[in-house]
Amino acid sequence: MTSFEEHNQQCAVTLLGNLVAKPEIRYLANPVLAVTDITLATTHKWLDKKSGATKEWTSYHNIKAVGRIVESALQQANKGDVIFVQGYIANNKQQPLEIVHATAIEHFAKSYTNAINQVICSATICSNVQLITTEHNKQMATFDVTISHQVYSEHKQKLVTHQISRPVHVWGKQALYVHKNAAFDQSIIIEGKLAYANNNTRSQFLEAIQVHLLKK
Repeated sequence: MTSFEEHNQQCAVTLLGNLVAKPEIRYLANPVLAVTDITLATTHKWLDKKSGATKEWTSYHNIKAVGRIVESALQQANKGDVIFVQGYIANNKQQPLEIVHATAIEHFAKSYTNAINQVICSATICSNVQLITTEHNKQMATFDVTISHQVYSEHKQKLVTHQISRPVHVWGKQALYVHKNAAFDQSIIIEGKLAYANNNTRSQFLEAIQVHLLKK
């Protein structure tokens, strides 16, 4: 099995949405750093072909920000303001939450905007691929991946390795392709968006738009 330490994988998340509440900023010691946890709403709209009606789905992303970006971008932010975030997927060690850790934030005044919800990452398949046919006769492949990547921590003042696991959902023809060709421990590039299960923990998964299976 491929070791986490063999290479540094990539994980890039881009979000554009509206603040659910005004940020509550607190401070860490040694060194003194501002820190906040915010929730960002991104809304996806689409046309339902059967009814002809426009439908929408809102995702709520838990985001952690530490350091200079908090004071420069979020000191004056209020509920409903537009926030542009770049970061990576992480686990919150203080709470059982699957989060986005922000590396850059830009703040804009409250307004309507088309949301962005994008994730691109390299990963390793760590489960068997299951092919499921839904009640609407659509096919979905589901499997788990691990992502291991290093990021500099302002708080710890050193490189920190993040090792995470997430389920992946793939639909349509790509679901058939992945089910037929993917293998356990295979490297994969995923382009898609962050989605959340409809359960008590709102667990995070990757909804793939494109998948690229790579040879070792």
